[in-house]
Amino acid sequence: MTLDYALRRIGFFFLVVWITITVMFFLVHIAPGDPITDQITRMQASGQSLSAGPELIEEYKRQFGLDDPLYEQYFDYLVQLGQGNLGYSVTSFPTKVATLIGDALPWTLGLLFTAMLISWVVGSLLGGLLAWRSTPALARGLMSSMMLFAAIPYYLVALFLLWVFAYKLQWLPTGAARDPLGTPGGALAQVVDTVEHGLLPALSIVLAFVGFWMLGMRSMMVSVLGSDYLQLAEAKGLPERRIFLRYGMRNAILPQVTSLGIYMGYMVAGSILVEVLFAYPGLGKVLVAAVDSRDYPVIEGVVLMMVVATAGALLIIDLVLPLIDPRIRYGRD
Repeated sequence: MTLDYALRRIGFFFLVVWITITVMFFLVHIAPGDPITDQITRMQASGQSLSAGPELIEEYKRQFGLDDPLYEQYFDYLVQLGQGNLGYSVTSFPTKVATLIGDALPWTLGLLFTAMLISWVVGSLLGGLLAWRSTPALARGLMSSMMLFAAIPYYLVALFLLWVFAYKLQWLPTGAARDPLGTPGGALAQVVDTVEHGLLPALSIVLAFVGFWMLGMRSMMVSVLGSDYLQLAEAKGLPERRIFLRYGMRNAILPQVTSLGIYMGYMVAGSILVEVLFAYPGLGKVLVAAVDSRDYPVIEGVVLMMVVATAGALLIIDLVLPLIDPRIRYGRD
């Protein structure tokens, strides 16, 4: 991989981020309505004695810069973004958008990346074993049943788990990230409580994607089984486990790594619905609440974080692939 290629990939990363946030900015702002009118209407509908005429609404719009032409709002947004300022939430003023994202981001990262890593590792390993000729037929049958989850939408998996383990069996909490009444017993009890609350959301993502990774790994392992280097390893009398891991899995895993980056955005979108279903305090819940109240700065901030995470994952995987497989040399003939 040459330096020129790496720089071009980094430049493409910033281009993707800029195009995405630009499209998102204009789509959000050209939609009918505005956050100021929506917020005042909600307050009046809730019974609050608020006398808000057109003059007051226009004054609030001026304070938030919503009365400026759209192109001026866009350039002001880019300038503020370049300074690392995501602005203030309209519905939670004077709370900054960075504060809302900072409070929710650790929960999303902990849930999404843990579930993603588990599903990728387990799915790749089971897919390799499914194609490996030494795997017993009974084990293959059991592992094949896991691929059925690949055809079920993740939100349906989440609803099924919620109904069985939270409502019927009552083994696990129905939602949130912690017990609202607090957990006595010290730090260890709080960790256990957090894990219990995050188990169902994480399991729904794992089950929804483990079948997908199994299908991909099985296909790649089948293509590896007839290779010369695998037959040579068997002829040398190497242990079965070493042949499977070092010669089979290692050479079939590369497309799985690429797919991990490609499907990162799909997994992020899936985690949003899962967080809403389980009332999990992550970015998904913040985004849905912001869309419902038309809170422009929060929508823009959350989408920016998701775009940077997805495009950043693709960039990292693209730059790391030559280290995983020395046969790859970008930018060389």
